[in-house]
Order: sequence, then C-alpha cells, then structure tokens
Amino acid sequence: MFDHLNQSVTALKGIGEETAEALAEMNIFTVQDLLEYFPYRYEDYSLKDLTEVKHDEKVTVEGKVHSEPSLTYYGRKKSKLMFRLFVGSHLIKVVFFNQPYLKNKLNINETITVTGKWDAHRGTITANEVHAGTNAKIKDFEPVYSLKGKITTKGMRKFIHLAFSQYGQFIEETLPVPLIHSYRLLNRYEAIKIMHFPSSPEDVKQARRRFVYEEFLLFQLKMQALRKFEREHSPGLMQKYDLPKILEFIDSLPFPLTNAQKRVVNEVLAELKSPYRMNRLLQGDVGSGKTVVAAVGLYGSVTAGYQGALMVPTEILAEQHAESLKGLLDPFNIRCELLTSSVKGKRRREILQDLADGKVDILIGTHALIQDEVTFKKLGFVITDEQHRFGVEQRRVLREKGENPDVLFMTATPIPRTLAITVFGEMDVSIIDEMPAGRKSIETYWAKPEMLERVLAFVEKELIKGHQAYVICPLIEESEKLEVQNAIDVHTTLSQYFQNRYQVGLMHGRLTSEEKETVMKAFSTNEVQVLVSTTVVEVGVNVPNATMMVIYDAERFGLSQLHQLRGRVGRGSEQSYCILLASPKSEVGQERMRIMTETNDGFVLSEKDLELRGPGDFFGKKQSGVPEFKVADMVHDYRALETARNDAAKLIQSETFWTAPEYVHLRKSLEISGVLEGEKLD
Repeated sequence: MFDHLNQSVTALKGIGEETAEALAEMNIFTVQDLLEYFPYRYEDYSLKDLTEVKHDEKVTVEGKVHSEPSLTYYGRKKSKLMFRLFVGSHLIKVVFFNQPYLKNKLNINETITVTGKWDAHRGTITANEVHAGTNAKIKDFEPVYSLKGKITTKGMRKFIHLAFSQYGQFIEETLPVPLIHSYRLLNRYEAIKIMHFPSSPEDVKQARRRFVYEEFLLFQLKMQALRKFEREHSPGLMQKYDLPKILEFIDSLPFPLTNAQKRVVNEVLAELKSPYRMNRLLQGDVGSGKTVVAAVGLYGSVTAGYQGALMVPTEILAEQHAESLKGLLDPFNIRCELLTSSVKGKRRREILQDLADGKVDILIGTHALIQDEVTFKKLGFVITDEQHRFGVEQRRVLREKGENPDVLFMTATPIPRTLAITVFGEMDVSIIDEMPAGRKSIETYWAKPEMLERVLAFVEKELIKGHQAYVICPLIEESEKLEVQNAIDVHTTLSQYFQNRYQVGLMHGRLTSEEKETVMKAFSTNEVQVLVSTTVVEVGVNVPNATMMVIYDAERFGLSQLHQLRGRVGRGSEQSYCILLASPKSEVGQERMRIMTETNDGFVLSEKDLELRGPGDFFGKKQSGVPEFKVADMVHDYRALETARNDAAKLIQSETFWTAPEYVHLRKSLEISGVLEGEKLD
C-alpha cells in the first residue's frame, strides 16, 4: 500500500525545494510532519465587552473613530499615532507605534476593528492590528505556530491548508474504536482539522484532549512493552535467602523499622526470590532510612550465596555508606569493602583479588566499581544511589558485572509521581514516605538580606552550644551578570565576623577531589565549625552535629534543590534550623520561599516544583530523559497520563493486543519505536 502521508512535502502542489529546505529546519520533512505540526497557541479575535476584559489582556474590539488621528515623531524614525474610538458606551484611546501610514487610512465615524493590549487604568488599547468595516475580522480564532527562518505565519497556514486539502482523506485512525468510544474522543481526521482550523476554544479543547491521550498512550505502550520484554528476556536469579537470618538482622538494628521501611523491605525481598530480575526505583526523602533498606537487601542476597554492590556518586558518600554498612553488618561476619580512586597500590590489589575469589561480600564505591579491573565472583544485587547522577551507560556496565543481578536504584530527590511514571516508566517504584520516629522537623525561616546581622547572631547561638553550620551560596566568584553572593566573598566576610572564635571552611566545585575531601573531613570532625559552600555539599553528606543551614540568594534555587540542601541538617537528635536569605522579585520566587517555610515534605515540594518549573528543568535539560510531547503536558495533563498508563499496561498484557486487527496501528508504532526489536530476534 502506498503511504501518501509519508511523501516529501514537495509532493504538495505549491511547495518547491527552497520551501522544503526551510521546513526541514523545523523538522518537517513529510506531509504527515506538516499535518502534525500543531499550533502552540491560538489568537482569540472574538469581540469582547470591555467591562469584562482584565487589565493587560489582549483584546479585539469594534467601534467608531471619534477623533482625528494625531501623529507625533520621536527618536529616529519612531512615531506614535493616537485617536479616540467609541466602543459601545466607552470612549477609549487607541495608540499605534511606528505605523504612521495609518493616519491617512482612518476617517472619523468609520467603523473599524482593533486588536491590541488593553490598559484598564488608562482606558487605552496599544494596538497592533486594525481592519476597516463592520465584521472586518478574518476569523475569531487563529492558530499561532512556532516558526523558524523564512517561514511566515501566513505561509505556514497556507502550507497546512495545502496538505489538508490534497491529502487530508488519507489520515488514518490510530486509536482502537473501544478506546475512542469509552473516552468520547474525536476521530483523528476531525482532531487534526480542528487543531489547524478551529472555530472556538471549546473545539480546540476537544481536539487537544484527543492528542494528549494519544501521545501518552503511545509513550506508555512503549514503556510497558519495554518492561514486559525486559522481564521476560532477563530471568532473575531466584535468590533463596535465609529468612530467619534476615529477621535476626532486622531485630539487631538500633531502631525499629517504620511501616514504610517494612513495606519496601518486603517488596525488595519478594523480588530477590522471584524468577524475574528486579528493576526498581526506591524513592525516600532525605533521612527516611533508605540505607537500612539497602542493608537488609544486601544482607539477604549474601545469605543466598551472592555478592552485593553499592555505587554512589561521590567518594565522601561512599565512605559514609561503607562506615554505616560495616557498623550494621560486621557483627554478622559480612565483609564490606570500600573501593574508590583513593584506594591504591597493595590495598587495592588485595581487595580486587578477594572480590574475584568471593571473599568480599559487599563492595561499596564510586564509579570505580565499573572499571574493567573489577571482577565479582558471583554478583547478585546491585544498588545505585542518587541514580539520576549516573548515565544510563554507567548503570548498564555495572549491571553487566554479573549474570542478570537484581537492580535497585535509590534517590533522595523526591520525584513527583507524574515524572516517576514517565521517566522511569519501565521500573517498579517504591516509596518511603514516612520519617523514623524521634526525628525533629527542621524549622525554616525566610529572612531578607538586610537582616543578615540578626541571622549571624542566631548562627552564633548554635555554635556556642557546640553545634555546626552550613552556609550555601549559588556562585563561586563575582559574576558581572548576577549580583549573587558568591562563596569566596561570603567566606571572607564570615571569617572576619567569627575571627578568633570559630573556624570557617570553604568548599566549591573548583577544588580537586582531594581538596574537597580534606575540607569535608575537617567539617565532619568539627575542626571547622562553619562551612561556606556552593551546592556541591548537596548529596548525602552526613554531619549529625550540624544544626544550622543558611542559604544565600535562596530564590535562585528550585524547591527540590532547597529541600535537598535543607536535608543536610536535622540528622541528629537536636532541633535544626534553615534560614533562607532572599528578596525574590517575581511571584514564583516569593511562592517558593512561602512553600519552603510551610512544609518539610519532599513529595509535596516536588509536585509544587514541577508546577512552578516544568519537567525539563526538574532534572536539568541535558540528561533528563523527559520525553518531548507535541501537545501533552505532563504536569497539567497528569490525569490523562495515569489513565493512559493503566490502559497501556492492560493492553500489553492482553492476548488480543498482539493479534486483533483493531490494534494494528498501535503495534506498528511500537515497531517503529524499536521496542519490539528484541522480540523479533528471538
């Protein structure tokens, strides 16, 4: 069958090579690309009653010219044209900038239509469009496209019109009839037509609803299929752990497990002994006790005769994990070893040899674990901490150190549910959403920079009690563009302020690993009482004696990052404090500060952060893994995302999906995406 829509755009009468090149810059190559290049917003030209229009809103009005237009020139070639217009019972002013030729085109008592921005305080429209005559507008509702290069709005509308009139009849339905009926969705032809040629906002809403669901469904089918094949094609180890030993280990812990920890431990143990390989994401807020869950899982794997590995992003974190795991597991004759780039020479060779011989039960380290020289005798369980900091490739290499070991990813960055099921859609997700008993909530205050003296006096009160403080700054050195307190200046200021009383240390990203380690060690052992740092201190550092966190220019951080930083304190039994020094100009900035002072719940914060920042910024654009959708928006359309995920899971598991003719288009989209490659090879 000839695929009409997959032809080059040059198949359209009216599009030549030059235009095709310009369209290619916008990733439009085929007729289908053109039909699916949807507007990113719509201009509403329907006439409005001025009493209902908000200040600064865009508006289109029809009225009679009431005064002779006056034209004034200023600057070079700049002009301002002003006249009065009767709109209903209102006499308003209309201003046009740099369109002097309109002076001779406007006549008193003539009816015109004007579009522009309404200033309710001055009773003025700053206009950018005018049409003469009653009902002079072309349409009430016009699509606006994102454009590049030589392509104009008018041109784009023309090309899409060509595509629709010449090839519209070849648009095929991709969704199965039962789903279209059950959600009352528009058919594909109608929906595409309305997206480009709408007659009302209500129409667009329905068309958009259809594409939001379609995009999410296709994406989730891909995720669920990946998950299905991943499970079927990677048999697990069926680790037969020793349950009485595990229970004895849990009883030996210095504190009882919370209900959330028990639930997650059960999920992990169930997967260790299942025939499928574990592929699980464990989310737990800062201080919720993920390390203990990891320890139980690793111990379980060792009792089943396997080795375990824990990979973390920084040396200091690896050392802390190694210390706490040794403390918990030494009494049970489990040998834990630490491997980082600092472990050298004879000691390193010994560890590597013992690991290969199976004498080391658990290896903790940085990405040094994935180097070629590291060989396990029988690797059964791999845990990576703060896993979004490792690339997919690094995680894969570690996994391949064993024969299909079970894999657990841990993160203290609470990922909103919407993002978790999108970015980590092929994983199972466990959440520790409960804090261990006895943890005091960190008190958070928002202070203006001019209150710095009072803030420092408060810090000193904590230092007098023998406690320590972190002071966080956004940048290292003076930056022309940003008037932001930088770490070096703050360090100088505080060193003078606390002179002869307390030691002030400095930590930032330009230091070498060794220098960072030295500074952190000095802080851990209380040789340094105040640590001035950029955000490098964010992940996992554990200094229970630190009870004070001051964050300069706090409005420059996202909520999740502020929450991560705040989590560096409050790790001991003493009351801890976090002070946000900020004078945010924007409403979003003020909202952030308010939310931070109101809640300590990382999941609540992460949802708010997602609303304020959008998904791309949540992980940082580069390696976010956040899919780009044309129409759908994960934050605002999260209900549709949940629905599509449930539907996709049911479809992938059902027999009919793989055979029935009504699902042929969905199967085809999976084939194109490459997910089924593994299926075919077998």
